[in-house]
Amino acid sequence: MMNTMKLPVGIDDFRKLRESDFYYVDKTRLIEQILQSWSEVTLFTRPRRFGKTLNMSMLKSFFEIGTDKSLFDGLYISGNKELCEEYMGKYPVVFLSLKSVEGTSFDEARYRIIELISREAERFKFLKDSEGLSENDKNRYNAIISVNDGKYAMDEKLLISSLQVLSQLLFTHFGRKAIIIVDEYDVPLDKAFQNGYYNEMVSLIRGIFGMALKTNEFLQFAVLTGCLRISKESIFTGLNNFRVMSITDARFDEQFGFTDNEVKKLLEDYNMSMHYNDIKEWYDGYHFGKADVYCPWDVINHVDRLCDDSDIRPQTYWINSSGNSLVRRLISKADSSTKDEIERLIAGETIVKSIRLDLTYDEIESTIDNMWSVLFTTGYLTKAGDVKLPDSESYAYKLVIPNKEVREVFILQIQEWFKSVVANDNDTMKLLSKAIIDKDETKIAKQLNIVMGRMISILDTKAPDDMKENFYHGLLLGLLRGSNPDWLIKSNRESGDGFSDIMIMPENPDAGIVIEVKYARNIKELDAACEIAMAQIKEKRYDEALRNEGRCDIIAYGIAFSRKRCKALGERL
Repeated sequence: MMNTMKLPVGIDDFRKLRESDFYYVDKTRLIEQILQSWSEVTLFTRPRRFGKTLNMSMLKSFFEIGTDKSLFDGLYISGNKELCEEYMGKYPVVFLSLKSVEGTSFDEARYRIIELISREAERFKFLKDSEGLSENDKNRYNAIISVNDGKYAMDEKLLISSLQVLSQLLFTHFGRKAIIIVDEYDVPLDKAFQNGYYNEMVSLIRGIFGMALKTNEFLQFAVLTGCLRISKESIFTGLNNFRVMSITDARFDEQFGFTDNEVKKLLEDYNMSMHYNDIKEWYDGYHFGKADVYCPWDVINHVDRLCDDSDIRPQTYWINSSGNSLVRRLISKADSSTKDEIERLIAGETIVKSIRLDLTYDEIESTIDNMWSVLFTTGYLTKAGDVKLPDSESYAYKLVIPNKEVREVFILQIQEWFKSVVANDNDTMKLLSKAIIDKDETKIAKQLNIVMGRMISILDTKAPDDMKENFYHGLLLGLLRGSNPDWLIKSNRESGDGFSDIMIMPENPDAGIVIEVKYARNIKELDAACEIAMAQIKEKRYDEALRNEGRCDIIAYGIAFSRKRCKALGERL
């Protein structure tokens, strides 16, 4: 019988998920692991959409004073009764998610942080009437939540110390140190870099974190999440109590993302085990520490879609939920060597790279190597093994595209980049168009070879020959349509005894062009492939549809491709 629990598409609030009877993949062992491997400040770095916010919300629900303990009934952590007795519902918790902090100016973004902290502080309005707080304490609290002309009015000095002050006031009231949770801590830095106020945002975040995490005697512990490990010198200066759990660390490696067993269980619960292979091929492949995991955003979204339509094919849910500009930036900066590496990745091969796990945002684009590092830490590439560097004790990583979905991200960005490159190269495209009209096979091949020399191949080398032929057919069709708006160009048009690959009706009403595209397995076979294409045009009478339109000056072309080389054979019919 199919599970009737709702799937938590876009739900990242633990309490809401549990109270509203959503399906939950149990990650409560994270609580036990955090308490057993103690650190005053822990940063988890994981790609976007891997359950960071839900896990942080779960921590808040577990530790916060006054929590509904029944939320954890039947979950892993409830089996550790001693730990639950000691820690569950015993601490004031300050929770901030910085994922929405952005703005075109520093003032806009800073206000968003003020707003977040002030609203979080408003959850503790009982502090206004607390018998444990002095009048001075209450004034400090009121200053954090104060409003002027409908806007929160915390000044700069108080903003820097606000989390420390709030934890002090909570300690004074409860007699228990505070837990501070900051989700997506690096989003404001990313947005600041994109909008030109990075240094100001670094200074602000460093100040807030320094007071809250470094010089805060009222802190029990803190947990932060983000995509990137921003270098300690940039943000976390002087934090000696600081531990980073990155995607290379074996500790906590199964707590972000779904394991294979968890995915199998979910599919069994919804009677969808027959879709396991597709889901594994599209959404598995990430390697965190020693664990192989799936992207939970993708799995949940796809299973939800399958509930409505069991025939729906896997889709690129991650593309639509995360910014993919980083891939585009790598492609646009790629030299010949980098283009070759991207092609190898798309073909399913590995590349070897030394990875930096700690960067600042203003370093990301300073070198291609740094961009590879960020693609790794943000989930676009994953680790497939280690390689010891010669004459060194250091190791580099074998990197690979994790799955079909991320491969589609690369392909989409390459296609967009290629279109823009071709669109700006009017000279090459004009020469190609003129050569086609003039029946100049040598120039046709030359101009196509120039274009293909610039491109990054998205061809799957393991694909059957007919798929490779379709790739080159689509490539040529796109080039012709993009550069000749006055030509009527048709693809796979029925004519004579078959379907011609490309049929062109130029402005000259008497002229017509037929093109048949072939794939050659190597360069030596290009000439023979052109001959086969030309023979097919004649045998199938592909020129007939053009003649029916009154076009009698017809040129036929057999054009053959092999990797990034081509040849053309032309003949007037």
